[in-house]
Amino acid sequence: MNEASDTRTIIVGVDGSEPSVDALRQAQRLAVPLSATVVALACWDYPPVYDGYVAVGIDDFDVRAGEILAEAVAKAFGPDAPANVETRLVQGHPRHVLIEESKTADMLVLGRRGHGGFGGLLLGSVSSACVAHAHCPVLIVHSPEKES
Repeated sequence: MNEASDTRTIIVGVDGSEPSVDALRQAQRLAVPLSATVVALACWDYPPVYDGYVAVGIDDFDVRAGEILAEAVAKAFGPDAPANVETRLVQGHPRHVLIEESKTADMLVLGRRGHGGFGGLLLGSVSSACVAHAHCPVLIVHSPEKES
């Protein structure tokens, strides 16, 4: 259990992908009987060549990440998220942020693969890093393939 508080905390990495939405739903199913708080966490950062983006009028990376987070929560739970679900937007690379957040969490829940990467990989790079380095149990949620 979380040492800083008697409330259990389940952190869910959210990037807007279908696997991260499924991870939110699974975290909520686990949280209810545990009376746990679910923290839907999204990360954002400036691109390495930030000045180039600003020069062409592309900025507000944090605003877009916040929109993606809100959309994912709404997709997972509908317009009224459960009372135990909180959202958090953090600047930084997801791998580093999630591993740091795992120090005070009771569980970390991630989708098997989010945006980016190679389709043939079993786990994405963020999921793999969290499995290897997190300070709490990690649950990787496998989303069934959508049939066409």
